[in-house]
Amino acid sequence: MARMTLEEAVARPSTIDRAKLDATTEDDIRRYQVEDGYGDERDLGDPVEIVPPGVIRARLAMTQQEFAAALRIPVGTLRNWEQGRTAIEPAARSLLDAVWRDPVAVLAALRPPRREPTSQVG
Repeated sequence: MARMTLEEAVARPSTIDRAKLDATTEDDIRRYQVEDGYGDERDLGDPVEIVPPGVIRARLAMTQQEFAAALRIPVGTLRNWEQGRTAIEPAARSLLDAVWRDPVAVLAALRPPRREPTSQVG
């Protein structure tokens, strides 16, 4: 692998065709995106309201510990989300969206199943 200093990299002549770049329109860019498989932005559907996890938790009148336990996540993860220290992964965002829309059903579905007593045949 060839290595160079920052000064060497900056001193190299540019290989970018500035005239071609300046002539590129938004329609060209969109066409390139479609050609590269990124689809049409209309395929993305309506924008989704992003409700912060702290707002969801407050609506449910739950502590961080209670809410984290109900979602089956570490309380530290919830704290990081609420304080903006870490981004919420898409799957977790979907879970939070579902809780926002129908908290009773989603939290009931997340509850561990009750174990039926097994009869012992002796």
